[in-house]
Amino acid sequence: MLNKGDYGVFEIKKSIRAEIEKCMQDKNCTMTRLSELSGIKVGHISEILLERRAITIKQLDAFAEAFNCESGWMYDLYVDECITEKRASKPRLIPYLIRCAEIGRCDCIELAVSRLLEVPKSIEIIFSVAEQLFQSGRQRESAILYKTVVDNEKDNYSERFILSQYRLFRALLGSNSEENWEAVIRFSPYRERLPVNYQLDALLHLANTCYTLRKWKLVEKYADELRELATLVYENKLHKLENSKNEKFETERHLVVYYGRGFLIKGIALENQELYEKAWEYVNGYADLSWFELQDELGRIEIEKFNLWATANYFTLDILMGKAEILPSYVQFLDDHPDEILSALMTILKSANQHKFFVDYVLDHFSENINSFEKIIPLDDAIKVSELIHFRYQLALYLVRKKEFKSALDSVLNCLILTDSIKDFDKFKSCTALFWDYLEYATEEQKKTYQDVLKEDEGNEREIIFSGVSFGDV
Repeated sequence: MLNKGDYGVFEIKKSIRAEIEKCMQDKNCTMTRLSELSGIKVGHISEILLERRAITIKQLDAFAEAFNCESGWMYDLYVDECITEKRASKPRLIPYLIRCAEIGRCDCIELAVSRLLEVPKSIEIIFSVAEQLFQSGRQRESAILYKTVVDNEKDNYSERFILSQYRLFRALLGSNSEENWEAVIRFSPYRERLPVNYQLDALLHLANTCYTLRKWKLVEKYADELRELATLVYENKLHKLENSKNEKFETERHLVVYYGRGFLIKGIALENQELYEKAWEYVNGYADLSWFELQDELGRIEIEKFNLWATANYFTLDILMGKAEILPSYVQFLDDHPDEILSALMTILKSANQHKFFVDYVLDHFSENINSFEKIIPLDDAIKVSELIHFRYQLALYLVRKKEFKSALDSVLNCLILTDSIKDFDKFKSCTALFWDYLEYATEEQKKTYQDVLKEDEGNEREIIFSGVSFGDV
């Protein structure tokens, strides 16, 4: 008889069936009892254990529940049920990959994909699963699969390759500014190769992402492209209607959204470069879109939104040009449209700081909203988080002007925590410098919070807690 020590440690390959049998023995569980617990017929269990029947992922989950094992039990071994001898069973593989995504087993997805690449026509299968995940809302999980397609597709001009580049761009977008910028750089060169309907969506997301990154020239560029392409599509659809051709053209949003957003985003980019008169011209471009012929109920709703946003942005431009006398009307507008309050307060404070007027009564009026921003704005809403950061920063500057240093430094700290969480390094440096400028006025608690943020190890995740920092009496 050989001992392990004679020839080294033997490697015993685990198998799902062996583990099932072991669990049955450990728990003194008969096939009949296992059938009752799992809902799987006795005959099927017998055939599975004798390797006469393949195990479905639903059956594996049923076994796990019967044995009180955690979700995802034996998933790493289930790859062998799906891929054998360079052949893949799509009826088992596809549900398996989707289930892995549902429970967050990205390690098993990576394992299956590495094995699948040895199988002929594997890219077709990987892309198909990626599309299913993306369309079901599991965009982050689909990124592994799209990245595999991008890295292994031989034809870089194929629709599958280009669409994977676009889907990967969308899947990687989140609250991390650095990662978002990398995603823009990676995808941007491929945007013009997309089918037109996807181009519209891509340009809108590129423009919105660059807005959160404050890349104003790029925002302008993508907004111009979006407006031009939407105009071309609009004219083409009108021509086809005149010639009784009604071809299907699917986009994520109504066509009027792309057209109007092209003007709106361009105007915002100009506004942020303090080109207010020029920005006004672009607000006029979406203020009244009632002439847009390709309307339905959804289109009319979108047109009403643009009319509202135009009104808000006329107020914005007036206040940025120092017209403080419009504030009472602006406050009334915001009372009627509370969704605009955050961006409006950011603008009002920026103008107040630039033109040296005071807006205490505005801050008092909206104090309840101000104190709830961090509670109601999700960190994955990149645009709102960007606006919140700029609001808190402008509020800090405003409170410094009033020599309310404790409240100002509280606002800086909240801003600092937010910028750290989304890796907005430029604004993080600005907040750090602002706090340091008024360090002599900081309380010991504020200094400790400041030091804790700066000492945070790069790359470590940290729960974002605002309870230790008050927002001040505003």
